[in-house]
Amino acid sequence: MIPLSLGEIAAIVGGTVEGDAAVTVTAPAVLDGRQAEPGGLFVAFVGEHVDGHAYVGQAGRAGAVAVLGSRPTPLPTVVVKDAQAALQTLAAHVVARLRDGLTVVGVTGSQGKTSTKDLLAAVLSSAGPTVATIGSLNNELGVPLTMLRADAATRFLVLEMGARHIGDIAELTGLVAPDIGVVLNVGQAHLGEFGSRAAIAETKGELVRGLAPGGTAVLNADDPRGDAMRALTDGPVLTFGRAEHADVTMLGLDLDGLGRPSFTLRTADACASVALPHVGAHQALNASAAAAAGLAAGVPLDLAEATLATASLSQWRMELRVLAGGATLLNDSYNANPDSTRAALDALAAIEGGRRIAVLGEMLELGDDSAAEHRAIGEYAATRADVVAVVGEAARSIADGARERAVLLDGNSAAVTWLRGHLAADDVVLVKASRGACLDEVAAQLM
Repeated sequence: MIPLSLGEIAAIVGGTVEGDAAVTVTAPAVLDGRQAEPGGLFVAFVGEHVDGHAYVGQAGRAGAVAVLGSRPTPLPTVVVKDAQAALQTLAAHVVARLRDGLTVVGVTGSQGKTSTKDLLAAVLSSAGPTVATIGSLNNELGVPLTMLRADAATRFLVLEMGARHIGDIAELTGLVAPDIGVVLNVGQAHLGEFGSRAAIAETKGELVRGLAPGGTAVLNADDPRGDAMRALTDGPVLTFGRAEHADVTMLGLDLDGLGRPSFTLRTADACASVALPHVGAHQALNASAAAAAGLAAGVPLDLAEATLATASLSQWRMELRVLAGGATLLNDSYNANPDSTRAALDALAAIEGGRRIAVLGEMLELGDDSAAEHRAIGEYAATRADVVAVVGEAARSIADGARERAVLLDGNSAAVTWLRGHLAADDVVLVKASRGACLDEVAAQLM
């Protein structure tokens, strides 16, 4: 964050200062008092169940020097009517002040956003100081918090942009118009919220419409809905994918014994051989998107190739671990939708070992098609796994689809108990569900 006094912050957001207006904020803004840093700003929200103002003392002990909130606190405070609007206004102001030396990249898509954001952040970091979304903080609060981590030294700002409703991404691009916008795909995530894939495509297209003048759209040549978004911009378009017409074409995909992809990326004037340390063929497409966005930002393909070989991903995304008993755990428990679950099941099938065991829980927000989608995943899982362990009554339709390969378990504790009693040394076990199912708890217990 660029240094700002409380008086300056109050003027920017239209608030009033309670306390010393000369106090200067020099560290990032946070919503969790435990995450405050020395010199930081604690943003206090009044929620349905929790009042952030009650945690000002905790934030102060961690190092926060000031608060942005809706009432005075023991720390110097900028008091505003709407803390969320003030946070967004402050973030937009800070990035606007930095814009001359800053390239902003927005990343969206129905699946793969976080992994692609992680890979792209690594690629851009090879060329200059980079700030990127932590984990999946990609909403109306997470995006401004990421923006406020930028400072005068930052050359690249990578913003993961998520959505649950039409207009959500337009709201985010209203805070900062990206110079580069990456649309990975149009899938089924949050289909229950949007109602149709056409509505999802419209929302993802808001990133392309919201680009800065002359901004570059990076689109998936293999996804007809994504490729069609070139009509939404008069600016440059760069495509990626397996299609021959893609500007960055992925060729010769191969997987090793742990399911890690190697492939060639080809552009009009360069080729690069890429070997990823991550599990899953789908990561190759994510890496292709990251390389394409890197090219748009001026990072040459050979530099992207070297960086991708050592890039890391956020927590609980295709994490591969060998358990104490010798079995292999593939922990992809952060979130799930039908497309990402099929990709994870493909990764499970590609790993060498004994039995493949898919531990699957509910996929949320699928709307009226939920039962049918879960049943279809069960049917698909039965072609990729020897055992399909279905966790929770809400996911029963997966067991219906997997039929004789299914084991229905009534919760996370039951899943852990069953797995501990059935895992053999050379088994490979995948853990995958929507975030609300908390199957990360199963993975943690196994480890």
